[in-house]
Parts: sequence; C-alpha cells; structure tokens
Amino acid sequence: MSDYHVPVMLHECVDGLNIDPTKTYVDVTFGGGGHTREILSRLTTGKLVVFDQDPDARKNAEAINDDRLIFCAANFRYLKRFLRLHGIQTVAGILGDLGISSHQIDETSRGFSTRGEAPLDMRMAQSGTVSAKEVINDFDEGKLKQIFKLYGELTHPGKAASLIVHARSSASIETTVDLMNALRPMAPRGKENRFFAQVFQAIRIEVNEELETLREMLEQGAEVLEEDGRFVIESYHSLEDRLVKNFFKSGNFEGKHEKDFYGNLLRPLKPLKSKPITASAEEIATNRRARSAKLRVAVKLPINNNPKSDI
Repeated sequence: MSDYHVPVMLHECVDGLNIDPTKTYVDVTFGGGGHTREILSRLTTGKLVVFDQDPDARKNAEAINDDRLIFCAANFRYLKRFLRLHGIQTVAGILGDLGISSHQIDETSRGFSTRGEAPLDMRMAQSGTVSAKEVINDFDEGKLKQIFKLYGELTHPGKAASLIVHARSSASIETTVDLMNALRPMAPRGKENRFFAQVFQAIRIEVNEELETLREMLEQGAEVLEEDGRFVIESYHSLEDRLVKNFFKSGNFEGKHEKDFYGNLLRPLKPLKSKPITASAEEIATNRRARSAKLRVAVKLPINNNPKSDI
C-alpha cells in the first residue's frame, strides 16, 4: 500500500483541517489512505468518513482496520447521502485530493496511462456505464471537439476530433495505442508526452464526469460543514482549481460576487489565503506530481455573519 500513491503536501493538507481530535472529518478521496492515516493519527474519539469508488481502494481501507474509520464505496458526489446514512449531520472538516492517483497511472490495464498498451477504459469505478472506448468510437465529431477544447484545452481540438473520426471509419479504436496512433500526426514534435496527457485528461474527465461531480461535492460540502469547519481541496489542473477557487471566494462557480444591502459578500465559505499553497522545491524534486498541485483552504462562515473585510 505504501507505493499505491504518495500524497502531495501531506502535512499541509491535514494541517489545513485544523483538527479537533474529538470531532468527525471526511476524506472524499481515500485512495491509498495516506491522508487518512495522518488524520487518524491526530484523532482520539473522533471519526473519519472516507469515500472512494475504486475497488482497489477498499482493500487499502480494510487493511487499516480502525474502528474510527467509516469507508463509503461511492463517488463523493453522494457525500450528503452517505453521511446521513451513517447518522452524521455535520462534520468539522473535508479533505479532497483530486485527480488521478499514482496507482491508477501505473496500473496500465485501466487505460489511464499513455505508457504501454491497454483497452480504452478510464473508468474510476468499473461499474461506470460509459468507457473511453465508447466516447472515442461513438461520440460525434462535434462532441469530441468540445471535449478536447473544454477538458483538454487542446490548441486544435477540431483537428483531433477529425483525426479520430477518420481513423475509426476504417477500424474501431480499441486501445490506448490505437488512440495515440490516430492522433500522432498532430502531436507537437518534442512535446508528444504533454499532448497525449492533455488528450487522456480530456477523455478521463468526460468518462467520469469529474467536473460535474466536483461541483456537486463542493456544494454539498459547504452545507454539511459546521461553523468554522475547514474545506481543504488539492487540485492538479486549472479546470479543477478554477472551480474550487471561485466557489471558495464567491459561493458559485462563475466567480460572481453577490452582495447584501450593506455590500457584504454572500457566500458560505471564506478562503484563508487569496493564493493557493504550492509544494516546496524539495518535494517537487522527489515527487513530480507535486509540480502542478494547488492547495486551497476555506473556512465555513456563520450563517448570519457578514464580514466587513474580505479577500
């Protein structure tokens, strides 16, 4: 389990929760349990609820064998539902380490990685209905262009969609190598790895509805947090970070500041810092994934509180 996933900014994330050892916390991205173990080490009578839809993660949770741990084999978009199922109305803190884990990247059979050949899958939960193979072979050219533009931020999303449609007209695109071969004519020389990473990111986000589920979790999290509770989110690409930043600052995903009659911001949370926390040079040197990590922490405001000074 130790090599399942190396958490980025582990102590910064858990410190951000400002843990009270007697209260209940949530880790919505259990994975290999790195954050979970650190949180448990700081609890006494408190509880920790963890979420993960990846079947491999359940084995890691069972290995921890701690009565204070409640494992929910579900997507974090069902946060409120599962908390209520366990009789929990509010929590003191929520932690989310977004994106794909090191384990999922290294486990080439799942189709997340550009290294090696694997069936086009990319489903975080194997029970998911739409796989990457269906996205690539069944979606029309316009929809593919939209996915590559919005989720992959490709420079020429239309060309990528066109190449895929042309390739699949003669034979179904079945594997990760088939997909890369179809797009290889447009891969920038010397920057092929980055290009294919953007392509795979776009498809993965579509398959798992990652941005939609993130929006749902953030809204539900703001509801279940108790007053002065902490919301800690670590993201790895601009699409996720923008949603988190806007929601923490304004209470909506467009970043629109809504104010009351007195000019005070109407929002459930307040970010502790205006800029994200980033990894140290030392950590980046030992964990490449840390390069793109952005950590944001927000605190739940009192319902009737209207602070006069805001970030």
